[in-house]
Amino acid sequence: METNDLIVVNPPELGQPRGFAHGLLAPASSRTLFVAGQIAADADGRVTSDDFIQQVDLALANVLTVVRAAGGRAEQIARMTVYVTSMTLYREKRPALREVWQRHMGSHYPAMALVQVLALVDERALVEIEATAVVA
Repeated sequence: METNDLIVVNPPELGQPRGFAHGLLAPASSRTLFVAGQIAADADGRVTSDDFIQQVDLALANVLTVVRAAGGRAEQIARMTVYVTSMTLYREKRPALREVWQRHMGSHYPAMALVQVLALVDERALVEIEATAVVA
């Protein structure tokens, strides 16, 4: 284990989580990066697709762009909150979301929350992702 690796904390009394970790412990020698909510916006700040899967793909890519710019990796994301405008749509698209997740995050699952919201600031946005990463 590298000194900057996160330690997964999944207490057995909470049951085995699927698609997230109950907790991640950061090493003392690390720095914390707070990533603002990212939507599926291009470099000009425009949402260019109304497709839910494409929006999740780009929003997650945008989160990782910030993490990498700070010298981090996907595996150093300790916490993520995903805001969606439709939980029904999210549930319907879960099988396709698995491929998007694995392409960006591999088998790393941070502590996560999924929240349905009435709307996001950009009227075309269907998803927004914020994250906290622990980088060396």
